[in-house]
Amino acid sequence: MATTADFKDYIEDQLSILGDVTFKKMFGEYGIFYKEKMVGVLADNKFYMKPTEQGKSVLGHVVLEKFYEQGKPYFLIEDTDDRDLIRRLIIITYEALPARIEKKRKKRN
Repeated sequence: MATTADFKDYIEDQLSILGDVTFKKMFGEYGIFYKEKMVGVLADNKFYMKPTEQGKSVLGHVVLEKFYEQGKPYFLIEDTDDRDLIRRLIIITYEALPARIEKKRKKRN
């Protein structure tokens, strides 16, 4: 089951005060980007965050789950009503992730 527009809009509203949060449609689901970094995913109407030690310390108890069979496990964020928690988690995850590396495109002849 793909993520519904209603769920995406709800999470988008929860994060709206941060600014610089974008959602990109990816394979029927949504990647969550804060500034230039992908920090999470919406899949099957669930909210997932990239796992980091800093995020784990904020969450305390974490649930790791794959949002697709071959993927890496992400933190499953079950309490999407706690705006302060998910906003803080977005910022901490962003700061913990390495800078985005631009890939050079090969020249075509």
